[in-house]
Parts: sequence; structure tokens; C-alpha cells
Amino acid sequence: MKLLLIEDEPAVVSVITRGLTEAGYEISVAPDGNSGLEMALNNPSFRLIILDVMLPGMNGIEVCRSLRKSQVDTPILMLTALGTTENIVMGLDSGADDYLLKPFKLQELEARIRSLMRRKTGNTEPVAPAAAPSPAILSLADLSLNTDTKTATRMGKNIQLTATEYRLLEFLLKNPRKVLSRLEILEHVWGIEFNMNTKVVDVYINYLRKKINKPDTAELIHTVVGLGYMLKETKLDEDSH
Repeated sequence: MKLLLIEDEPAVVSVITRGLTEAGYEISVAPDGNSGLEMALNNPSFRLIILDVMLPGMNGIEVCRSLRKSQVDTPILMLTALGTTENIVMGLDSGADDYLLKPFKLQELEARIRSLMRRKTGNTEPVAPAAAPSPAILSLADLSLNTDTKTATRMGKNIQLTATEYRLLEFLLKNPRKVLSRLEILEHVWGIEFNMNTKVVDVYINYLRKKINKPDTAELIHTVVGLGYMLKETKLDEDSH
């Protein structure tokens, strides 16, 4: 499997290249954002991109945005030494699929790569042999999600969602009236088996709320204090209390 590593720190490049090569990956390295962007655009054989945020020339956020604008959908794992919620969300909003804080263990990097590959191929969860196919339309009250066309509507009006917001809404609609912890949401929406910054979930829940809530409509996403979130119907008069 071919991976592209865009990283300017020689020590980090050495550790990642040596470790992932031993694990059976073929690694190509770009030492700066500009050359990394060019390599990613001109070589569609890369299965995953490991992208540092702090790079000479074009930084990782700019590289990621440029790739997504160019319709490159290769999974991107962002490396960052900046662990604040704002920086993490900025990376995810730019189009990254996951992030990993420096310093990290090689085993965790490999696990994140495997997780992203499972998500890319759709094998994020084991499926029982006799499992029925998921319905094409998921709905609750006046909110609907078409899993074939990847479109959402409320009261018949389209809702524009990012890829992450879509996965979050899909997970909520598949588990209506259930309290979902932040860690559960991380594992199923981001495909992460590690306890990363759960504030990212709060940020994306707020994004989703702003998009699905319309004037004179009831709240559907509810905060369960100390436990997580629940998707359920609410009458307008209840919502005002």
C-alpha cells in the first residue's frame, strides 16, 4: 500500500518511514507543503496521506484544503503538535479525516491508518451474515437522510452537510432515542478507538444543530448532561422549557 508522508522534520520522517516500511507500507516523502501537494495531485495511487500541519511554504491546512477543492478524496491523517480544540477542528474542517497529536507512538499511527482504511472501504463495523441491508431513508419527525444520495432534508428543504456532519447525522438517526456518549460517537463517526479530544464532538454537534434547526421547528438533538447526546422528537412547547 502506497502512502504519502508530507513532513519536514527529519527525525519524524525517519521514525515513520522505518516503522511503516517494516509494517509493509511503501512510503513516499515530501519535505514541504508545495511539493507534497504536487505529489498528491499527480499520483492517484496513494492510498493515504500523512500530513503535518506546520510545514515550510504551504502549511498543512492549506494543502488539505487545496486537495479537497481538487476533488482528491484520499484519506488524510493530519499530524499536529497543536492540541487545542480550535486547532483540531480547523484541521478537520479543512478536509482531514483524522488527526494525531505529536508526540505519538508508532503503534497508534498504524492503528489510525488501519481505521481510516476500514472507513474508506466501508468496513467500519462487523456485519452479521444474515444482516438486512440498511434502509435508504433514515428519518425522525420531519428530518430525513437519504443514504443512497447522501442528502438530508428537514420539512422538505435540503440541508448542506460536510462529510463529517453527514456521518454524524447518519449515526444519530440510526440510534434514535438512545443516549450516545461522546466516545461512542468518536468511535463510530471518526472510526477512532482512542480517547481523543471529545470536545470535537461537541463542536460538530453544534454545527449540526445550527444546520438542522429552522425557525419554528423543535429541537431534535438533545444534550444529556454528563452522559452525551440523544436524537428524539420534541414538541415546540416542550422545547421552550
